[in-house]
Amino acid sequence: MADLKCTVETCTYNKECLCSKGDIMVGGKHAKKTEDTCCESFAQRREGHDAYTSALNHPTRTISIDCEATKCIYNKNYKCVADHVDIRGGDACESRETACATFKEK
Repeated sequence: MADLKCTVETCTYNKECLCSKGDIMVGGKHAKKTEDTCCESFAQRREGHDAYTSALNHPTRTISIDCEATKCIYNKNYKCVADHVDIRGGDACESRETACATFKEK
């Protein structure tokens, strides 16, 4: 499990840069750079709806990360093995506007 910092403020699972989803999927099957990746688990927070809805009662710093970015040095059998992962996307409206800033090409 990785130490996760998520700066996607518009994601329903984000609270104070922590994730309450329990696990996430990083997309980017053919990624060669950070911008080619995304958080497939992103769900836009909607006005008037409860945020942080998941199997977890509270956001957590460590999280299991499945990863499709097979060209990343941290990808081992579709699992992220990085000690720390940064997901960025600020005010994203959809998953393609997010990225795994930890991605490094092999």
